[in-house]
Amino acid sequence: MKLSAPKVGVWSVSVVLGVLGILGKFVAIPFVSAYAFWLVVAAFAILAIATLLKGL
Repeated sequence: MKLSAPKVGVWSVSVVLGVLGILGKFVAIPFVSAYAFWLVVAAFAILAIATLLKGL
């Protein structure tokens, strides 16, 4: 299996989701705090899928 680096757009979306999830855990943000864990999971999943698939 050959891995490839994700493109900047996918990487940026993943970082934004991860940061929102972490902030939502420590700061009370109305919608984000309820789904903080799932935002971090989604960020990791997007990053992992983009690394596995070529061209993303």
